[in-house]
Amino acid sequence: MARVSLTLILILGGLSAFGPFATDMYLPAFPAITAGLGTDPASVQRTLAAFFAGMGCGQFLYGPAADRWGRKLPMFVGLALFTAASIGAALADSIGWFTWMRLMQGLGGCAGVVVARAIARDLTEGPTMVRLMSQLMLVGGIAPIIAPTIGGLVLGSVGWRGIFLTLAAYSALLFVAVALFLPESLPPEKRRRDTPWQVIMTYWRLVSNRRFLGLALSGALPVAGMFAYIGGSPFVFMDLHGISPQGYGLFFGANALGIMAVAQTNAWVIRRGVQPARALATVQWAMLAAGAALLLVVLTGLGGFAGIVVTLFCYVAGVGAVMPLASSLAMAPHGNVAGSASALIGTLQFGIGAITGWLVGALHDQTALPMALGVALCGLAGVAARKALVRGI
Repeated sequence: MARVSLTLILILGGLSAFGPFATDMYLPAFPAITAGLGTDPASVQRTLAAFFAGMGCGQFLYGPAADRWGRKLPMFVGLALFTAASIGAALADSIGWFTWMRLMQGLGGCAGVVVARAIARDLTEGPTMVRLMSQLMLVGGIAPIIAPTIGGLVLGSVGWRGIFLTLAAYSALLFVAVALFLPESLPPEKRRRDTPWQVIMTYWRLVSNRRFLGLALSGALPVAGMFAYIGGSPFVFMDLHGISPQGYGLFFGANALGIMAVAQTNAWVIRRGVQPARALATVQWAMLAAGAALLLVVLTGLGGFAGIVVTLFCYVAGVGAVMPLASSLAMAPHGNVAGSASALIGTLQFGIGAITGWLVGALHDQTALPMALGVALCGLAGVAARKALVRGI
């Protein structure tokens, strides 16, 4: 196994952060985008689902491409597409065009996510892989902390369109960093030469493997609850409870700090010899309890806004452990198709997240209930998937 350098962690963490940056930077700008494009809040909320859909669907293509042509070429294609789509979103003059550009951003940004996981599998295995995944969560966890603040600053100085030009610059810088500093981790002799039919069969073998599917869903379903939070929290915090965009950014950043803290605690626990499977079960149950508590708070009013903040924090922080653990356990036996395995995990994560985000927008009823219901049900579904499909955990 190769040595994991700080440069590698920073670049892979930056690639893994496309989702948080492209999502969280524009959340404080929802009211401004609604006014600027002459649309309604629900339509702007649905642009989140469009981005998540792109992040999910695109991984089906990038995974096999990364196994066939190496890790860097698909990444360059995705980074270029994300940069162009970000510029397109900045120039949008209608909600329809803006939604399409968000979809294209997702299709481009997912390349970094899927390839970063595949590179981690190329270079590490076992507990070392779990620790690397947790370190990537730490780097990627910085994005939700600073993204709303950056978005609020850009919004206040140059308007919401500047947010997407900033995202274009971020992608372009990563393109240069990958070109100059990221080595190719899949040598030509290990690359696959699968036909389209063989690619389809690889996906079929993965999805029909009960353990792989159960572990992938064990991570993707609880994380989908975070997508419900992301989709519903701008309305719940800013419109329903009167929090300013800057204040919203602080709350969002606090939750991201929770993700980072749990990610590093997870790495420490695994280093001390705790079995990843046992850790995964523990975190899932904790997230289910937090989701149920959130739903109770919203239904009864118990604890008010503070109750919503605390229970959301507890749920979202669990993402820092549930995804590294579930992904590492799922991918461990499938190193020969790491790109495809990573792609399928990501497709499930963002695909379910897109559906969850869309439902939160579609069920919008001027209350916090759609968000709370989405969070609680996703926590429950994650435990159910593990119990039904994975033996011995």
